[in-house]
Amino acid sequence: MEISETSSTAIVFPGISATPYADLAKFLMLSKSARALVAEASDILGYHLLDRYKEEDGRFTASSRVSFLVGCLALARDAELRSELRPDVVVGPSFGGMPAAAYAGAVGFADAVRMTAGWGDRVDRYFAEHYSDTVSQSCARLPEEELAEVLAQLRADGEWHDVACYVDTDFAIVSVRERRLPWLVEQMRARGGLPLATMRPPMHSPSFAALREEVAAEVFARLEFSDPVLPMVDDHDGGAVHTAGQVREMVLDGITAPVRWPSVVATLRERGVRELVVAGQDSLWGRVRCSTDNFVVTTLTPRRALVPPARRLPAGTG
Repeated sequence: MEISETSSTAIVFPGISATPYADLAKFLMLSKSARALVAEASDILGYHLLDRYKEEDGRFTASSRVSFLVGCLALARDAELRSELRPDVVVGPSFGGMPAAAYAGAVGFADAVRMTAGWGDRVDRYFAEHYSDTVSQSCARLPEEELAEVLAQLRADGEWHDVACYVDTDFAIVSVRERRLPWLVEQMRARGGLPLATMRPPMHSPSFAALREEVAAEVFARLEFSDPVLPMVDDHDGGAVHTAGQVREMVLDGITAPVRWPSVVATLRERGVRELVVAGQDSLWGRVRCSTDNFVVTTLTPRRALVPPARRLPAGTG
């Protein structure tokens, strides 16, 4: 399946962020699409999803990850029902690869829930035992040449490090040992960068190949992948994804390969995409300059979805 040269709209499922229960639960309870997905997910997991999500409020757990998945997919479904969304291309940077695979028809919802919960369990267990002293630091306004000098110094010092995400030409997420974090932040600021969030666990590094193998053997081996109904773009290199095997590898590669969002943007532009619709709470992918300079960006959020059409918030607002 090739991406059509006349494509005009891409749907983006964002990477996950810790979302407080109150910010998502109201939508999950009031949206008809969300209620149906919550009920199905609860049956699969063996517990009531929203009750568990409330108990574990604000933490990265199976319930929060599956709730985020459900919220993203329900926001997209509701937008379709309102005739506000008819995407031609699907992309999901980082964690967003899982709802993207489900939305594109490459994996059924039940398997998407199992994939999300199983992947998260293995991630939590792995990073409790390995690289537990490692964090990822995001930084904006840091030109590529300045980033290269920082990385060169880490190499010269023999320090483990990796770039988890290239978010824009001057925006990256760098993983280091926590003891080197103050140095890293200082170097970023000294070079004109704007350090933002510090995150854990780290992700998107070849160093985590053992985790990828574990997830592939213990989680993905039990899932059924199909060729996507909608074309997809790989968030790691901007390549076209059109077979079941490619979808499977793309999602698994989220463990070991950096996200390269500028490559995705270049592919979408080449294929005629002019609008990005971000389905889910997003503080990154739809907001960076390479997105806003190249596309009209609309963000579907729980808050916006609950506003009556006559009072609908402008595109891009929460």
